[in-house]
Amino acid sequence: MEAPPVTWLNTRAAGVLAHVSSLPGDYGIGNLGAAARGFVDFLAEAGVRYWQICPIGPTGYGDSPYQLFSSRAGNPYFIDLGELHEADLLTAAELEPLRKLSAARVDYGQLYEKFWTVLARASDRFHELNVDECDGHGSYRQFRRANAGWLEPFANFMALKAHFGGQAWTTWPTEFREWSPSLRTTLPEVARREAERHEFYQYIFFGQWNRLRNHAATCSVGIIGDVPIFVALDSADTWQNRAAFRLDGNGQPLAVAGVPPDYFSALGQLWGNPLYDWEHLSGTGYAWWIDRLRAAFELYDIIRLDHFRGFNTYWEIPAGAPDARTGQWRNGPGAAFFGAVRTAIPQARIIAEDLGYIGPGVVDLRRGAGLPGMKVLQFAYGHDANNANLPHFYPPDSVAYTGTHDNTTTRDWLESLAPEYAAQVDEYFQLGGSRSAWPMIRAALATVSRLAVIPMQDLLDLGAPATLNRPGTMDGNWQWRFTAAEVEQLRTEKVSTLRHWIELYDRTGERPVRDYSEPPSP
Repeated sequence: MEAPPVTWLNTRAAGVLAHVSSLPGDYGIGNLGAAARGFVDFLAEAGVRYWQICPIGPTGYGDSPYQLFSSRAGNPYFIDLGELHEADLLTAAELEPLRKLSAARVDYGQLYEKFWTVLARASDRFHELNVDECDGHGSYRQFRRANAGWLEPFANFMALKAHFGGQAWTTWPTEFREWSPSLRTTLPEVARREAERHEFYQYIFFGQWNRLRNHAATCSVGIIGDVPIFVALDSADTWQNRAAFRLDGNGQPLAVAGVPPDYFSALGQLWGNPLYDWEHLSGTGYAWWIDRLRAAFELYDIIRLDHFRGFNTYWEIPAGAPDARTGQWRNGPGAAFFGAVRTAIPQARIIAEDLGYIGPGVVDLRRGAGLPGMKVLQFAYGHDANNANLPHFYPPDSVAYTGTHDNTTTRDWLESLAPEYAAQVDEYFQLGGSRSAWPMIRAALATVSRLAVIPMQDLLDLGAPATLNRPGTMDGNWQWRFTAAEVEQLRTEKVSTLRHWIELYDRTGERPVRDYSEPPSP
């Protein structure tokens, strides 16, 4: 594959990382409604050009947005139920139990118990009205026709999953273990009704998403979405597209994904996702993947391709292994895959998540594909012997972060530094003894990286309890939220400073960066 001369990242800009679940909202979890649009207004006021989020699909056991029931569907939890109340599909009394849920953390157990019954009532009322539109979201029938390729299988999958008590599709009766275009006609009546509900949920989700996306565009705020490299075994993706994965005749994985022991875990990480049959996918021109990426670019301005190194080499763990230590490296699809992507989607703007211990092959693949990689300030000391995350080593075609959704907050990182690193970090970043995240925010904005992204927890200068995810752990993740009052306090106390730094370090995103001098303007 012939490498393009430069990556697509040719302006300097700033972004903020905040998952949708963390947004303010009245119903137990962040949603796509007024508070999300207000957050976009805050970003625009600060001069921030990008809002980065985690995957927005429907989550399953463990509530991780990286283990989804579908890579194409939206998470119904993110629907603003208040808008359904305004559309006369829900009553205030029905919403009251959800209003009583915590505004500081997501209680997924309580949310699961209270949310779905309420949303089902809204769907039933919509269907009873026998109308074709809700809340200005366009034709419901047209939405179903336009998205039938993924929507009907997904709705059938979710309905059958409920019908069989939440069990994985690999345990369902044989006649339901593989999707077919005629499957809907064979479903039990109660499952057909549940499938119709899930189609309505997706109609509302994408209607609200489009409203939010359009608002962001009017504010000149782009959205960076996240595409996980792997999909869940218990997902509509795997159920519908078994040939794309290395599964046995019963749908069980022959081997699973993960990573070897690293910075985050001495046992490695046993993700359990099924691995791709790259030989089969190559024979199709990577059609399944290209369709998936096209769909992502309909939702986002830029995508972050998670676990990029897996396209070069991936960690194959024997099925049934207790942890990731017994795995081995296998070759991924490499340059051929990204050549196919570039041909099919020539304007694709992709950030390669190339963190962790990677070799020169991953770097060569990323550069050959013309993709910027990631750099994380928290990895500058004690992460690896090469210290590639020290800012003086950053290349311009990179995205700088103080931390990611998998890091603790920067304040906690500073407060927890080992003595042998604390003095070095203090001197390098000129902290003057401070443990505030804000000097580190300024350092990220000052780097030569064309894009700098700051987690919302760091803007709020919060400690360890605000950590969103702790890799290798199962409990307490994906729960952190911020409030409208915190956003207002940030706007009052810090937005002018943030905007000043964005302008000072030429991160307005308004002009291309050129590697030559120009005469002064007349």
